Amino acid sequence: MGTIIVACQTIRDEVNLAISETGVNYPVLWIESGLHNFPDRLGRKIQKVIEGIENIETILLAFGNCGNSLLGIKSSQAQLIIPRVDDCISLLLGSYERRQNLHQEIGTYFLTKGWLENEQNLLSEYERCISRYGQDKALKVMKMMLNNYHRLMVIDTQAYQFEGVLTKTKNLADALGLNHEKIAGSLRLLKKLFLGQWDEEFAIIPCGEEVTLEHLILNNDELPNNNQALFSYS
Repeated sequence: MGTIIVACQTIRDEVNLAISETGVNYPVLWIESGLHNFPDRLGRKIQKVIEGIENIETILLAFGNCGNSLLGIKSSQAQLIIPRVDDCISLLLGSYERRQNLHQEIGTYFLTKGWLENEQNLLSEYERCISRYGQDKALKVMKMMLNNYHRLMVIDTQAYQFEGVLTKTKNLADALGLNHEKIAGSLRLLKKLFLGQWDEEFAIIPCGEEVTLEHLILNNDELPNNNQALFSYS
């Protein structure tokens, strides 16, 4: 009996760095990043992966509750350990509270290298719109989508080459008329998850019990909107 990590491909760089810095040697099963745009499908995929895990006592889920995708997840053989954050943005900022404070300051769209490599992301959507509508109409479409956003903030998690990402995001922000800022990320929650430091910031789901919203929330504050909501149009 042992421990395994199930993690989102979007935060692969950060998970690998946290594993290296904590010295744990747990195997990792990766879930494709594009499923974040479809929470129900993401939840089903995570459940399917969990059901295929055998001879394991503890499953560490390196996810936030993106779009409530974790609700209903369960394991008949292992306990589940889950960070109590609303999504992976809060996970990489180090806490839900920090994300909430930033969100309340000004409408903010967050990016990392992992999100830029996602199959469906802000940059790829802009390029798709240009291809489909032309430059002028693409700008109008994107500005309508981003109507409630005023800045694009890039999270520096120290897990990837940052300057190259900044060049891309600065060009994108300039094109879309958004302020461009950077912020230091944090691997604090990932390290606590891997090291077994499961305090009130983590939900411990016993074997056979389904994950509920009550397991995952730290308080009753309204959760901020996820980046993925921007891509619900056809």
